[in-house]
Amino acid sequence: MDLERRNEELEELYLLEACFPEAEKLKRDSRLLSKWKHYIQCDGSPDPSISQEINTFISLWKEETNETFEAVAVKSKLVLKLIDKLKLILLETPSYDLQEKNIIQYQGSILELQELLHLKFNIATEILLRQASTLADLDSGNMEKVIRDENVTLYVWANLKKNPRYRSIRFSETQIGFEIPRILATSDIALRLLHTHYDHVTPLGPVATASQEHTSTATYFGKDEVKSVEAAVSKDLQEEYKEQENESNSVHEEETKVDEQGGIEGQTSSVQEEPEATKYELEMKLLSETVSAAQLLLLENAPEKPYFSEENEVDLCQFTALGGVHHLDILELPPQCKPRKGWMIVEILKEGLQKYTYPPETAEDFGTENTFPPIEVMLEVHENVIFFENPMVARWDAEGKHWKTDGISNVSYKSEDRLITFSLETFGPVTLIQDAHVNMPYQSWELRPLDVNKVLLTVTTVFTEIQIQIKENLCMLASIKLNNKKHSSILEEKWMTPVSFIIALKEAGLNIFPTGHSHFYVVINYKLPLVEVKAYRQMALLSSAFAFGWSKWNTVCDSNKVVFQVREHLPKEEPIQNPNWTLLMFSGDRAQSLKINESSDAFSEALKEETEFHSTLYHMVKDFASKEAMKKIRCSNCQFVDSVCHMLLSTRLLSYS
Repeated sequence: MDLERRNEELEELYLLEACFPEAEKLKRDSRLLSKWKHYIQCDGSPDPSISQEINTFISLWKEETNETFEAVAVKSKLVLKLIDKLKLILLETPSYDLQEKNIIQYQGSILELQELLHLKFNIATEILLRQASTLADLDSGNMEKVIRDENVTLYVWANLKKNPRYRSIRFSETQIGFEIPRILATSDIALRLLHTHYDHVTPLGPVATASQEHTSTATYFGKDEVKSVEAAVSKDLQEEYKEQENESNSVHEEETKVDEQGGIEGQTSSVQEEPEATKYELEMKLLSETVSAAQLLLLENAPEKPYFSEENEVDLCQFTALGGVHHLDILELPPQCKPRKGWMIVEILKEGLQKYTYPPETAEDFGTENTFPPIEVMLEVHENVIFFENPMVARWDAEGKHWKTDGISNVSYKSEDRLITFSLETFGPVTLIQDAHVNMPYQSWELRPLDVNKVLLTVTTVFTEIQIQIKENLCMLASIKLNNKKHSSILEEKWMTPVSFIIALKEAGLNIFPTGHSHFYVVINYKLPLVEVKAYRQMALLSSAFAFGWSKWNTVCDSNKVVFQVREHLPKEEPIQNPNWTLLMFSGDRAQSLKINESSDAFSEALKEETEFHSTLYHMVKDFASKEAMKKIRCSNCQFVDSVCHMLLSTRLLSYS
């Protein structure tokens, strides 16, 4: 392959890959537009990214008193939206657009909202328990209450009769309950299970900033080059933000000038066009390099496995908490409301809701250890979460600020009833955990065009087959199969942005998204990150007209090469029973069609007859592609190509299959 043709091919690829910085620019414009939309909405909700607005919201809510549990549950919907919005800002905004002070501000607001929401639920529980005597069940004489909402469910039982034989507690129309020891059955206590369908207990993860990413980026792009790119991009973006913010105010003035000065404006515009065009080209070039560096960082493997000083501490790089958090509490029963001459009199304790210590810190006066046995707990697993293996139970260690698996025994799980039973030594927040890599490595995968700017990504694992549709800047769960049977999910038919979609799939237990630490827990087929990035970018560019598939030979070739199957697939085509795939090998700077196929006996890098080497995948497939296919590729939507690339980078199909 001569040098002149190589340069021509790389130049053409560079022009095609201009869609990536263009898509990034559109995402940035969209973020600015969302701020403006929120401003003109005037719906009374604060913009969580503006500290003054969110602080005012928090202060005003703190002043509200005597809110019922139902009222807090309704308010929690807005609070959770604000928290999710802040989390998305941190995840979706590129590191070069995020300043450290903004990260501290957003994370601080998230923590404050989380703490206030939980405090409000505690106060509402206390208000409810003060009325326990008036809400007592006629048969048992005790109070039992279940309050269900979209994001939270409260189960509360107040021990009013203190009957030593009443030790088995089951909440009506559920399998949820407790088996309590005699000492609790005769005490002034209440049992509360507050199931939050979200997790506000696990600490927030670190957010990478441009300065933290600098070292990794420099490894591949050169330190001096990265410094100049980051500085220039940062300055350029800041200028553009100011321009865009002022643009809406100056539109009317500009229109007036055009009307008044018509000819003069026309004469000066030609002079200004050239500098403007040059500025745009420079911005796109800098943005292109920064986007490439950011994509490369998505594939960077952590150099060291996390270290844990405490035994039984849950490694959150290996496991993931699913189904929210079950806050289990034994509470001291507050003074009850008493009717007096048409009034309800109640003593309000200054210290508020108090927890009952079980077992007590000093148990000398109570005799044997059997007086304080573990409490048996029965929980229902959240219906929207999939466990591929029996879930494990973890408890929150408030002192160490981490999840632990000690103090939990006799765990049993009935998968048909989705019921888990276990014994707990001390009450506190509890969650169910699953191996985050249960669906890795993948068994196979396929990326296939469906329509104009629309593809279907199928990932097959040991337990499941997941199909994901991608169009423009959105993703959707098309279908899930468990043990070759279709499984319905609440996420199906819901279009989301790639980042939101990945979060939703992970929270549902469908994790096919490796992290920087995943290679410590999964046997992977390691490929050089730079080769992977180039392959995914070019596969995304071709995805409008070409199908790509898994190849067994990818595990055999060197780490600096990837092998996969490819074939032209126009959306209007009827499904083919035995499609004719071409086997391609790509090293990042050289692509070739292999002589072997999937059914060959041994691997060989021999070039297929009547084919030649190329510098890019685009020019490789161009040799056997139809004119219609190449036209579709050149007309692909930049946001669509970017979304496909993001999903390929997030699943890492070439390393984790």
